[in-house]
Amino acid sequence: MTIPINTRRTMMNLVTKKFPIIGWLPLYTWSKLLQDSLAGLTVGLTAIPQGIAYAVLAGLPPQFGLYSGFMGCFVYLIFGSTKDVTVGPTAFMALLVQPYVIKFGADFAILLCFLSGCVITAMGLLHIGFVLDFVSMPVICGFTNAAAVIIAASQLHTLFGIEGRTETFYDSIAKVVKNIKNVKPWDTVLGISCILILIVLKQLPGKRRGNTGQKLMWLLSLGRNAIVVVTGIILAYSLSTYNIHPFIITGNITEGLPPFELPPFSTISNNRTYNFLEMAGKLGGSIASVPLIAILESIAIAKAFAKGRSVDTNQEMLALGLCNIFGSFVKSMPVTGSFTRTAVNYASGVQTPMGGIVTGTLVLFACGLLTSTFEFIPKSTLAAVIIVAMYNMLELHIFIILWRTKKIDLLPLIATLIFCVVISLEYGMVIGIVLNLILLLYFAARPGLSIEVKEIDEMTVLFVTPEQSLSFPAAEYLRDTVMDWCDRKTATIPVIVDGRYVHRIDATVAKNFRLLQVDLEARNQKVIFWNWCESARNTLTSYDKSLAVHFKESENVSQVLIDEKQTRSTIPVLLI
Repeated sequence: MTIPINTRRTMMNLVTKKFPIIGWLPLYTWSKLLQDSLAGLTVGLTAIPQGIAYAVLAGLPPQFGLYSGFMGCFVYLIFGSTKDVTVGPTAFMALLVQPYVIKFGADFAILLCFLSGCVITAMGLLHIGFVLDFVSMPVICGFTNAAAVIIAASQLHTLFGIEGRTETFYDSIAKVVKNIKNVKPWDTVLGISCILILIVLKQLPGKRRGNTGQKLMWLLSLGRNAIVVVTGIILAYSLSTYNIHPFIITGNITEGLPPFELPPFSTISNNRTYNFLEMAGKLGGSIASVPLIAILESIAIAKAFAKGRSVDTNQEMLALGLCNIFGSFVKSMPVTGSFTRTAVNYASGVQTPMGGIVTGTLVLFACGLLTSTFEFIPKSTLAAVIIVAMYNMLELHIFIILWRTKKIDLLPLIATLIFCVVISLEYGMVIGIVLNLILLLYFAARPGLSIEVKEIDEMTVLFVTPEQSLSFPAAEYLRDTVMDWCDRKTATIPVIVDGRYVHRIDATVAKNFRLLQVDLEARNQKVIFWNWCESARNTLTSYDKSLAVHFKESENVSQVLIDEKQTRSTIPVLLI
């Protein structure tokens, strides 16, 4: 049996959509390989120190940052639909898993990675990426700013050489204040110096395609994280050879590659054995919140670097989900798209996702051969890397933008920010989303409605103009508002309902328009539905066929008004 050509093309398009590598690999060239290799190498030099820093932030052994940094690169190569995005550990993911790692151990982070991957993959396969539409920009910005503040604050005690861990924003600040006398000067000097160096290197005016000096400055700027970490390693190691240990260092890092095995579906923590259901119960709402935040972060990054190209949201979710599932087999914590590394990838001129092969290979090389070197990384240096990364993630300008555009949007932004800092990131995000939905429902129930008196062909009429499509929450409001206005006036002038902005209504709205028509006719006022689109008109006439006679085309309005004998007094305009 021969398969029709159209069917074969459809099947091939479907396969290519699910495996984007099939589309670009046959067109791959040596020139692209050279550029992808350069980009992958540059990203790898950023991914290694960041991965170690984020593992420490999560409360995990440093090697877990490397374990989390390579599998996503390989999986995204096959399933990713954008060339710029790099998937790996991020500060946000580290902060979200930190409470479970501190209380129960690393196995909970690995299982959360697996479960998050399953949830994200299911969402991608079921094409339910539309749920992201219910998380508005103010809520995302509030969450991002709060997370950046919490993460930066959590590194302050490390920056100053104060031992220990912190769990909340207030705990971080209190630890520094209470131990201010225990600040270690050399760690402080090194940490602050690294911050200054990172800031200066970021501002270097380099160009990828400039002269030799510009190219050098460009490379220094892109590799700034690796530069400060390597400098810290050299300094700490050199001093240790003279038995001088002025800095708190990362310490022993387990050497070798992680075993490829199933994620832990049971574990022993605090002298107690937890089975899968008990572990899932302890993870609780994070099984939903971590995937949601991972999706938001990754999709936002993909769209930011798409530069006008469309982004297949469902395919990106599928790729991210599989990155987490396969990552959990090599002891990875939850991963998502990284803004910093994606920016480096983009700036390096990456051409395809093939750059991920170089990045992943470099991280694997570090796992297998360089772990003994990494144990000399000063913790204050890693703290500096995280603090500067979080400073760059702050979006303070959004407050000014919302103040200038729509002030009410500041409410979910500020609420999300405050509750994320005061309670937790998960609850803060939920509160922000709920508040945003409440505002959405409020504006759906109280749509813009213009009511004004106009003179048309020497006839006085009342013009009612809904300024958007109408749904059932707004039905009673529209009818009551018009009737309240009419009841306050003695004149019985015709009412024209202008439907130019109404493209959709439902049965409840149709019912209330019918009741409005009856109420106005009881006051001896004529109702004219003018300038309505066909779909909204059909909904009204399907509800009650008698409403059909009240619909008039624009050229017939004047003729209808001529037959109306009303008082020609001028009535002030009222906007609602």
